[in-house]
Amino acid sequence: MAGRWIVPDDEVVFRFVASGGPGGQHANRSNTKVDAVFRIDDSPSMPPALRDRVRAKLGDVVRVTVDDERSQHRNRQLALERIQERIDAAARVERPRRATKPTRGSQRRRLDSKRRRGDVKRQRKRPGYDD
Repeated sequence: MAGRWIVPDDEVVFRFVASGGPGGQHANRSNTKVDAVFRIDDSPSMPPALRDRVRAKLGDVVRVTVDDERSQHRNRQLALERIQERIDAAARVERPRRATKPTRGSQRRRLDSKRRRGDVKRQRKRPGYDD
């Protein structure tokens, strides 16, 4: 995508905490879990049009928590990637959907399948007095 805005590392606030869960000697002593916060209003490098569009979809703060890897450095990279993915998705302008009428063939197929399904269910019933 040409002209894509990249989140600067220095505008993201990182906090490192101990990752929970089972582990050995290393797991519960090292702060490998990353809590990354990007404040949209505090970003001087984000263009105003992009800022308005992203704020409308995501709010004022984009927060990501990552504890997928054992390395603090790798979790930090993943957090930056996920923040970037969220902003890219929010910045995408979706084409408006145009409502269309179902074709005659699709209507016929739908009603035929409903009729067949009804017949199958009717066959499951116990026979009545008149059968």
